[in-house]
Amino acid sequence: MESRIHLLLLRAALLSALLAATAGCASLGRQVEPAGDVQASSPVIDPRIERREVAPPKIDSEDFEVTAFYGMLSVEDFGTNSVYGARLAYHVTEGLFAEAAVAQTSDVDKSSAEILGNYDLSFGSDRRYKYYNLSLGYNLLPGEVFIGRNRAFNSAFYVIAGAGNTTFHDEDMFTLNFGGGYRLLLTDAIGLHFDVRDHLFDDDISGKDKTTHNIEFTLGLSWFF
Repeated sequence: MESRIHLLLLRAALLSALLAATAGCASLGRQVEPAGDVQASSPVIDPRIERREVAPPKIDSEDFEVTAFYGMLSVEDFGTNSVYGARLAYHVTEGLFAEAAVAQTSDVDKSSAEILGNYDLSFGSDRRYKYYNLSLGYNLLPGEVFIGRNRAFNSAFYVIAGAGNTTFHDEDMFTLNFGGGYRLLLTDAIGLHFDVRDHLFDDDISGKDKTTHNIEFTLGLSWFF
């Protein structure tokens, strides 16, 4: 009788151990993810993109701009001569600006008639070409110029036209001017200018009345204040 009881208890213990082992294996199988699922959850392309920081300069908050410039002025019938001067601009809006300019050349060369005839059309007076004018300009095609990967400069093409006075061989002549240029902002307040302009006036120095075209090419450095 006693041996039967021991046998029943032994069977119950073995059955309990078998059930416990089966439950443990089942829970372990649920915790471990298949290798295929791990690979499937990893993205092939990382969607995170590192953004580079670019800080382009902006035009200073002030509206006035002063420019010193130097270049070459082709005076019709008198060759090409160096010219230097200054401009003061007021930026009415982001596109529109008004400008006052004053400049003069070195002594202009003699014309071919003076050289061949061995005489001086200016009669010994000041041979410098001087002018001043007032103009209106408008900025076109604003954009940016990139130098390297992390440096950008604001830039713009502009057109300009106006009127003023030219003094040459002791005469004052009403003058129209028009042209265009390119501005590159090196910093928030400093700009670089490339300008091409034509100065037109009526002149009779050669012996007959005619409209002369005097083309000017200049490079300027400006400051906003």
